[in-house]
Amino acid sequence: MFGDLKQAMIKEFEIMNIALMSYYLGIEIKQGEDEIFVNQEKFAKKILKKFKMKDCAKVNTPVECGVKMSKNDKEGNINSTTFKSLVRSLRYLTCTRPYIFDEVRLTSRFMETSTMTYFKALKRILRYIKGTIDFGLFYDYSNSFDLVGYSDSD
Repeated sequence: MFGDLKQAMIKEFEIMNIALMSYYLGIEIKQGEDEIFVNQEKFAKKILKKFKMKDCAKVNTPVECGVKMSKNDKEGNINSTTFKSLVRSLRYLTCTRPYIFDEVRLTSRFMETSTMTYFKALKRILRYIKGTIDFGLFYDYSNSFDLVGYSDSD
């Protein structure tokens, strides 16, 4: 059935069947016989370079403890285009890094009032990404259908 579908698609569309997928829309896919690893290392490096954070110091957490963000922050405004571009880039990076989703969501709430405080929070996420550049999602073949999750008690 798969072969028939493939032949029908080849007749209708211009398709090349070279090998397994390895890169798609900034997402790298490494396929083994019993596992798949998905990450965005190249995209993360591109973001770090674009926002001049390629040589930044690494941090262990994406958010600094005790920092409160509020819409009433009066610290100097920054270029909103740069801020929005960084937020969009980080949102796309959450495709393979769901553990930064909450931090990116928090900072994206302040896209209309982009101040230096919020931008520093975004840069902190970039510094965390610098230290976890090769992280991604690992899917292992298993006959078990148990859902396993890990959480930090904080």
